[in-house]
Parts: sequence; structure tokens; C-alpha cells
Amino acid sequence: MSKHLFKMKLAGAEKFIGDFDCKQDVVSSFSLEHDELRDTFILVAWYGGGCYDGEAFVLFERGGRLYEVNGGHCSCYGLEDQWDPEETSAEAIVHRIENGRLGRDSYYSDCDFGDDLVKLLKHW
Repeated sequence: MSKHLFKMKLAGAEKFIGDFDCKQDVVSSFSLEHDELRDTFILVAWYGGGCYDGEAFVLFERGGRLYEVNGGHCSCYGLEDQWDPEETSAEAIVHRIENGRLGRDSYYSDCDFGDDLVKLLKHW
């Protein structure tokens, strides 16, 4: 674990954006078991809405490794049953932010976390 992440954990600096206000919101929205996020540290959890749809991104650390979850839905459903963590790296996430639309999409509400996440991951 990096010193930066260690300091974040000590400060309780998990970041929740958009329609996620806390870890329980992530658990509820994805219909997870109560203890599914035990022993995880959420670096960022974002859930934004469009006109009649939504998109979510969760980046978390567990056991010294980074994982991401992506979800989306139309107006008929929510994020239920889309929790499928994939191991990732700081480099991969930074690349998607700098060369794609992750954390920069203006369609979904509150999706402007890319620059802050890049700064955070540069210390990873």
C-alpha cells in the first residue's frame, strides 16, 4: 500500500459523488450483500443520471489491489446485479481519463471527477 493511500485511509477520505453519498448507497444501488464491501477502501464511487438513464463507476482497493466496477441502466431498471469487480491499475484508469471520457462526460450529472482522480492515482 502506498503512503498516500495509507494517509487517505487514516483520514477516512473515501469519495462519493453524484447519487452516491456513502458506502451504503453503493451496497443498496448494486443490491449487494451487507458485507460485500468489507475490507475495501473506496477511492471514488460515482453515480450520475441523465434524462432517463444512469451510469456508475466505483474504484476501490482491497488487499493492496485496485478494482473497478462499471454499471449503467435505462429508465426501466437500476444498477441491480451489475456488481462485477475487475482488477485494474492506476495506469489503466489514468489512461482512460486522459484519452477517453471516464470522469469527464458532460451528459451525466456530477461526472467531473477525472482530474481529481488522476492526481490521486499519480501517488499510487
